[in-house]
Amino acid sequence: MRICSLAVRGAGALVLAGALAGVPGGAVAHDQSQVRAQVSPGTAAPGGQVEVRVSGCRGTTGSAGSGAFTKDAELTGSGSGKTLSGSARVKAGLTGTYEITVICDGHPHQGVGTVQVGGGQDGATPQAPVRAGGGGTAHLRPTAAVAEETGPGTRHAVVGLVLAGAAAVAVALRSVRRHRAD
Repeated sequence: MRICSLAVRGAGALVLAGALAGVPGGAVAHDQSQVRAQVSPGTAAPGGQVEVRVSGCRGTTGSAGSGAFTKDAELTGSGSGKTLSGSARVKAGLTGTYEITVICDGHPHQGVGTVQVGGGQDGATPQAPVRAGGGGTAHLRPTAAVAEETGPGTRHAVVGLVLAGAAAVAVALRSVRRHRAD
């Protein structure tokens, strides 16, 4: 009776192992050792743009993020193990080495690359034209990130709608008072 119990347990373990092995991409669906990320230039300037190239992803899209990036780099490519690429802007005021996390094939792959951010400003050139003035200081790079110029956002739209609604109510009340007075 004991031998029969062991045989049933052994058969169950074999069936489970066979099921895991038979499922394509079962337990090792996202082998992190195959995904690699490289950044160009090798040492990025704070506030500068970098090109991110990722190999080892099966799909045609993905993203690469790092604590050094202002936002994740959107990656595109041909898939089937080919290279995905995209660009990202490095945050201003950073120095040091930061890990890169890639999301492709529906899975995160952490620490598959690094981005080195250099802190020196020796020989720095302006990243954008000087808006006005500047004189002899044009060769210095600003230390704070330049705010992106955008149009009115959601907050402005809500405030505008509230003010328009208040004006409509005021006009309606005034016309009701005039009709009552007549």
